[in-house]
Amino acid sequence: MSQGILGFKYEEEKHATDMTGLAGLPMYLDLLQAMRFPELIGKHLQVKQRGWTDAQMLISLMLLNIAGGDCVEDLGKVDKDEGFCRVLRRVEHQGIRRAERREIERRWRKERWRSVPSSSASFRYLSAFHDVNQEGKRKEGKAFIPVPNEHLQGLGKVNQGMAAFVQKRNPQKTATLDQDATLVETAKRDALFSYKGFKSYQPLNTWWAEQQVVLHTEFRDGNVPAGYEQLRVFKESLGMLPEGVEEVRLRSDTAGYQHVLLRYCEKGEDKRFGRIEFAIGADVTPEFKKAVLTEVGDQDWKRIYKEFDGIRMETNQEWAEVCFVPSEIAHSKSAPVYRYLAIRERMGSMDLPGMSMPQQEFPFPTMQMDLQSYKLFGLVTNMDWEGEKLIHWQRERCGKSEEAHSVMKGDFAGGKLPSGDFGENAAWWWIMILAMNLNTIMKRQVLGGSWVSRRMKAIRFSFINIPGRIIERSRELIIRLVKDHPALDLYLEARRRILGMIPVPG
Repeated sequence: MSQGILGFKYEEEKHATDMTGLAGLPMYLDLLQAMRFPELIGKHLQVKQRGWTDAQMLISLMLLNIAGGDCVEDLGKVDKDEGFCRVLRRVEHQGIRRAERREIERRWRKERWRSVPSSSASFRYLSAFHDVNQEGKRKEGKAFIPVPNEHLQGLGKVNQGMAAFVQKRNPQKTATLDQDATLVETAKRDALFSYKGFKSYQPLNTWWAEQQVVLHTEFRDGNVPAGYEQLRVFKESLGMLPEGVEEVRLRSDTAGYQHVLLRYCEKGEDKRFGRIEFAIGADVTPEFKKAVLTEVGDQDWKRIYKEFDGIRMETNQEWAEVCFVPSEIAHSKSAPVYRYLAIRERMGSMDLPGMSMPQQEFPFPTMQMDLQSYKLFGLVTNMDWEGEKLIHWQRERCGKSEEAHSVMKGDFAGGKLPSGDFGENAAWWWIMILAMNLNTIMKRQVLGGSWVSRRMKAIRFSFINIPGRIIERSRELIIRLVKDHPALDLYLEARRRILGMIPVPG
């Protein structure tokens, strides 16, 4: 097309230039090498027999997530980045023996000419995670979770290895686990309808608050309730905690208000961790409302405050202890006794002056106290913390784990699933989790400082999507940035920290 009327022109280079628009992305390759990630994959995942190795497939899809791609077809754009692909090929062969290199080359029937897998090869790889026998058991109106095959289980073990690396670099004796489900809306034909009326999937995620990583995830259909088999998932999450963790605490919304889960924690039925402290949202049942009205006086309500810029500010919420025993456990003398807290929030008047309005329904529990309407929430716990402190601590779950859901579906590729097959989507979700945890390690243990709280938009703009030229000198590959670019000092300091992670031989 003619471009003369515009202020500049676009043209294509006639020859290879070894330029890259992703000068910061190889830093993640350095980090994966320091973590010995290819060895971790080889230990737990054996999907591929010919062509691309499991490590090549998995790392390519993880880097796709980090670079901002949200579909398998975007691998083609990465493959067109000549500079980055040259670095990728060099890193693949770094540190491996000649015999191992020849073994990799023998996996190919024809000469390999791509640096990253094609979309068709990636789809074939993802199909190995799908179990056709489990597919027929998924039905509308019935909660069913397909049993993951050995390959999906392998992805979980790879993530467990990443959590162990994080723990080794930043030891924590306490693990606060936040369990929460998130809806991933989709138009896939075989997806099932959620309680909100649209087709979706609903993964249940376990977030490790101290380390800021996803410890466990279970991919589910949209029609599966958030709390379905939550105790089993919690046990699996406990099994994935690395060495050094001595104490576990659990936070959840009302989906976790299940007496079998509460009893498991209170009775100390876990052999490794014993009694587990928890703070979980409680259902506001008619019995609970009655207990609040009859057992709590006006003098028992205490104001909830929040801090803003170091200033303690009063809110319109109050809390009180409630003497309450739910009917589900009232019949048993051996049943544990829990501590219940009620939280009320004053509602504005919904009536117009001089007009009588019909009773309105709200999507949250309400109750009348002394002619005043309140929102009412419940909290159940086995902890002896002061009430306001406990409420703020439990609400931290909403801030971080739900922010993580936004990152999964918006910043990474969790919000755009690649297939109509359940197993392929489950693998895609797991790979996104691995990429997200890798980025957390980069932010917290390599970049540090203000980078810890930055979202992917800022990281891609200032760290990853930086132009550079790839040159080779004395058999050494160099990524050269433009003169005086601020990212250079950042890269050099990051590489210094990554080098410090590599274990010394012997």
